[in-house]
Amino acid sequence: MRRARLILARHRRLLAALLAGIAAVCALHRLAPPRGVPVLAAARDLPGGRLSASDVTVVRLPPDALPDGVLRPGTPMAGRVVAGPMRRGEPITDVRLLGPGILRAQGQGLVATPVRIADARVAELLSPGDVVDVLAAFDGAALGGAYPDDAASGGTAAPASAPVARQVRVLARPPGGDGEGALLVLATTVDQAARLAHAQAHGRLAVAIHPR
Repeated sequence: MRRARLILARHRRLLAALLAGIAAVCALHRLAPPRGVPVLAAARDLPGGRLSASDVTVVRLPPDALPDGVLRPGTPMAGRVVAGPMRRGEPITDVRLLGPGILRAQGQGLVATPVRIADARVAELLSPGDVVDVLAAFDGAALGGAYPDDAASGGTAAPASAPVARQVRVLARPPGGDGEGALLVLATTVDQAARLAHAQAHGRLAVAIHPR
């Protein structure tokens, strides 16, 4: 016991210096800024739809792992609309939100067109990125020669249904649905948007889903 005390007494300065060094390293480690680039991400699993401030958090990613168009802290997010479901921790990029970014990713000359399809259960089968044909069902009088398959184009009678927009991409499927169907947001041309507006005013819409 006495021998141990003598050894400690002889080396107390060395031990004190060693402990002080360890403490300094720990303090510097705590004060060092966290590594990585701060970006915005989903704070929890999100079904899509309108965001609140609590839906978004900040995560750090290595610089070489940053997705193109990723959003940074300080970007206003409350009230923005996510085009589809997101997983917790998934970085939020411009193409995940309804707005110019998501349309630029689809090509030039397109607009975001909201349509309501009659069967909400069919809408549940769709995800952003799916390609669909939009069909309209209405009586012959409502069709009124507006579509190429009707009697005005050489047929004998106006059909009960007609394709309104072919091979359009789903941008978003807002959550929810009611007795009046379900809402989809599609990337269409201006001409297709006009045809869809006419069809919604005079009939009911359905979709045919293209295989992925």
